[in-house]
This record gives sequence, structure tokens and C-alpha cells, in this order.
Amino acid sequence: MNSEVKKRIIASVTSDLVSDNRVHKTCLTLTNMGFEVLLVGRKLPTSLPLSERLYSVKRLNLLFTKGPLFYACFNIRLFCLLLFSKFDLLLANDLDTLPANFFISKLKRKPMVYDSHEFFTEVPELQERPRVRKIWERMEQKMVPSLKNAYTVCNSIASIYTEKYGVRFRVVRNVPFSQPVPTGKKADSETGEKTILYQGAVNVGRGLKQAILAMHFVDSAKLVIAGDGDIRNELEELTREEGLQSKVQFLGRLPIADLAKLTSTADLGISIEEDIGLNYRFALPNKLFDYIQAKVPVLVTNLPEMAAIVNQYKIGEVAPTLESPKLAKLFSEMLTDQSKRAVWKKNLETASSELTWENEAEVLKGIFQPFA
Repeated sequence: MNSEVKKRIIASVTSDLVSDNRVHKTCLTLTNMGFEVLLVGRKLPTSLPLSERLYSVKRLNLLFTKGPLFYACFNIRLFCLLLFSKFDLLLANDLDTLPANFFISKLKRKPMVYDSHEFFTEVPELQERPRVRKIWERMEQKMVPSLKNAYTVCNSIASIYTEKYGVRFRVVRNVPFSQPVPTGKKADSETGEKTILYQGAVNVGRGLKQAILAMHFVDSAKLVIAGDGDIRNELEELTREEGLQSKVQFLGRLPIADLAKLTSTADLGISIEEDIGLNYRFALPNKLFDYIQAKVPVLVTNLPEMAAIVNQYKIGEVAPTLESPKLAKLFSEMLTDQSKRAVWKKNLETASSELTWENEAEVLKGIFQPFA
């Protein structure tokens, strides 16, 4: 691409950008391709400052922080911003940013790319709210069939969307950049207290209640929860009620670089989503790949996409149940069985070299190269 005439992309997402690794990696790749990138998100009263980025960012201050009024307010503000902005291409991240991007794309006759980070209409938060879910489904049905450029996070969700809407969805997984393990305490320490790490959204269906209760039966280890979400207060109260404050630690959301350092200190990484809706059933979360990149053995639930990765590379265990006593037994065995850990650590070398953003980004480049 001619560096003097850069094509401008405006990407948008409803997060506050602090720890949104997928969007950050995408924007870095597009910047390195020669695009001029502006990433638009939101700012919350509790939002941390953003680290310096190689692309431009803008965070919207909104009157509402959640619920229908938030989504309406965000899309109205985004619509107005895009209406009076110059750009060559739009990138909508997830269904909750699609309305503004879709209508501006039509109005200005500019191309748009859609990145579906999950099976949005199947998220657990909508399972008990059929009327709200119906609204999102109708919006999806109105807009997605006319998309020309779309991708998502795994093969299962791509197949569902392609079959449902007749639109080809390509797959760009949430794998991290290849990087050396940050300096600090080495993972897989032989002595002392071991660390079981969960990183990501602290929401329903993540197996966190079961993991906390399992700590009653696990010795010489602590469960570290790095993230924030709808049920964090509930889980902190559960921890206090169960007298597990010395065994369970809540760190909240961390900046991307700090989270990477923390991940490298773990002895076991968990991604134990429950099978509550198709979004979780086909989950392939970035935390799984972050554990792998940090060469930390992993425990996942027996859901197809996650189990396939663990079984293919033989880098941990697949939990047949989330019953707390049985989960505790798995925690303890995975932390102490040195022969198994030696095999996992060896296989993690292979997995971490293959499951990198440098490799995965080739798919992304193929999607955006026609617009360069």
C-alpha cells in the first residue's frame, strides 16, 4: 500500500478497550498492513487509562452503562460520529455495534467488515430474557444476510452463520502474539503455593462458583480470578461465606501487558464454561490460547471446540463434570502429577509455536487486502 495515501478504517466495539485483546490485535495488524486505523469504544467511570497504541483511539462517554438504553445510546453516538467522519472502510465488532455501522455503510456506500466475536444471540445473559433476545435476533436477521465480508472465532459458529444466513463466515481465532514468557516466577514451580488461574469475564456460566467451592478440597494452592463482570460481587460474597478468602483472590480487570505477566506465573489455567446455550457450547476463548502461549497446562470442560484443542495437542485435561469435589481432584492431580506435567510442558512448546497471531493473521490479511 502506498504509505502516502493510506486507506482509513474506523473500527468500533462496545468495550472500554483496556483489555480487549482481539480488537487490539486486529487493529495492530491493520496498521501494519498500512491502513490508518481509528478504534472507537466507550469509557466507563471505572475505566483504566489506555496504554499508548500504534493506532488512534476514541472512547465515548455515555449517559447509560448497560441495558437497552446503553446499546441505543452507543449506536446513536456511533452513527453520528461515522456520519461526519471520513473513512474508506468500517469494521463492526459484534452484533451490538452492527446497526450503526450497517446503516452508515449503506448511506455512504462504503464497504464494511463484520467480526462476530461470539454467537451473540445465544449468550447466557439472553437465555432468560426471550423478548430482548428476539429483538437482537430480528436485527441479526435483517442485517447479516446482506453482509459481504464477515468472520468469526471458530469453525462451529462460522458453520451455523453460513448455513443460517447464506453468508460465508471465515474464521480468525483468538490466538495471541508469539512472545517469550515474561520474566517473573516461573510457571510449574516445584515447591510452595501453586496458582490456578481464571482470566476473562466474570459472568454466569463460566464455572467459577464450582471452582471456588472446589478450593475447600485443594491444598497448597490458590485460585486467582483476573477479570470483572456481572457476578463478581456475588462470587466475592460466596468466597467470604465459605471462608475461602485465603484460597481465592480477585484481581479485577488488568491491562493487556499486566495480564500477560500474570498468566506466565500460573501453574494451571482453567476455561471451564458450562454448556448453557450454543454460544458457550462452541466457545473458543482467547484465555485458552493465552494460557497456551504462556506454556501453562490447561483444564477445560468437555465442549467441542475447546476439547478439540486440548486433545489435539495433549496439553492438559478435559473435565467430564463440574461437580466441585471432582473438580478439586482434577485441580490437585494436575498441579502435582509431575510426569503428566512434563508431557504437557513439552507439548505446549509445539502448541505455543503454532497457535500464534502471526499465523492466524494471514486469514485476517486475506479479508482486508482487497480494500488496501
